[in-house]
Amino acid sequence: MKTVTLQFLLHRGRNCIGIRFEKSEPLISALRRGTDARWSRTHGCWYTDASPEQLEKIRKVFAGIAELEEKDLPQSGSWPLQPPPSADIRYLHREPVKKAVPPPQIHPVNRHVLPALRQELVLRGYSPSTVKTYTNEVSIYLVALKHFAADAFTPQRIRDYLQYCLEKLKLSENTLHSRINALKFYYEKVLKREKFFWDIPRPQKPLQLPRLLNEEELARLFNALVNKKHKAMLFTAYSAGLRVSEVISLQLADIDSRRMQIHVRHAKGKKDRFVNLSPVLLDILRSYLSQVKPAPKVYLFESEQTGTAYPARTAQQIFTNAKRKAGIQKDVGIHSLRHSFATHLLDKGTDIRYIKDLLGHFNIKTTERYLHVSKRQLVNIISPFDDLWKNSNLDW
Repeated sequence: MKTVTLQFLLHRGRNCIGIRFEKSEPLISALRRGTDARWSRTHGCWYTDASPEQLEKIRKVFAGIAELEEKDLPQSGSWPLQPPPSADIRYLHREPVKKAVPPPQIHPVNRHVLPALRQELVLRGYSPSTVKTYTNEVSIYLVALKHFAADAFTPQRIRDYLQYCLEKLKLSENTLHSRINALKFYYEKVLKREKFFWDIPRPQKPLQLPRLLNEEELARLFNALVNKKHKAMLFTAYSAGLRVSEVISLQLADIDSRRMQIHVRHAKGKKDRFVNLSPVLLDILRSYLSQVKPAPKVYLFESEQTGTAYPARTAQQIFTNAKRKAGIQKDVGIHSLRHSFATHLLDKGTDIRYIKDLLGHFNIKTTERYLHVSKRQLVNIISPFDDLWKNSNLDW
């Protein structure tokens, strides 16, 4: 018989009863039929209002089908206004966020800029992510201009603004590149200023090598996972070198077991591609699909609460939890599985041109970053110090 834990829960400033149990369709169905409990993604449990009446409903719902473990709950009388002293702080919601201060407003002289920018981006088919990034960057720029008209700015005044961003605001090179791209799009595509940014230099980006995990760390990471769906999700990301957005967007129809391929649809740059389907991964996915309840209907990895694709943030949190449990100290995220996939292929001698196609890169130079972290060639290089030590009589 499964155990259901009831515990005091502070949710959005309200006293609630937190209801926790391992996933079970019968228990979920009974809870939905007999109570008004709802799922909280914040706390990762079910919850309902804290009252003796709701507690009694929960007891009746689970009578005979589960054992109740009640913590910090009064047996009768009114519920406390504050959490009981013995309440576990891990189950309490964070302090209410203070009311945000309204951001500075864009001056009326520049109110037309953002609608015109967004319309041009949408009509040109830019991704929602790019639309959001460009509008955010330009809005920050407009707020800084105050009452000065953006349309009247000259290249020199923009140079002065970018210098201000570097010296005063201390923006990173990557952030400044993003802001330049947004401004360049507005002045050259929306206002049709030809070669408006021709004389505006860009700061050199730092060369950041891909962060990856070695084979021993990957084994620890995967073994730290217990949930079959979560494990299959990270297996898929590493086995095929997929971005997190590509993993969560995979549909059942994208797994082609006859041709042993995975169809990656609408990837970065609106580019479809096929990647190899590992026979080992295929067996894992078949085992996962035979065990998971309820069975996915459209997406390979569906949320059991909503029946839709997993949010990217949830997949990232799954990786973070597994990394912490595995005791991995490296500052890496779920994207490191894709980096590890490419680097390990290089280590095994795979031609970089094939890796480029598997990763869906437009430019081979993007893939060549992995040459800097691959150890295949480096292990054959002998330091000149080794030869000097071997051939000369050095003191130590």
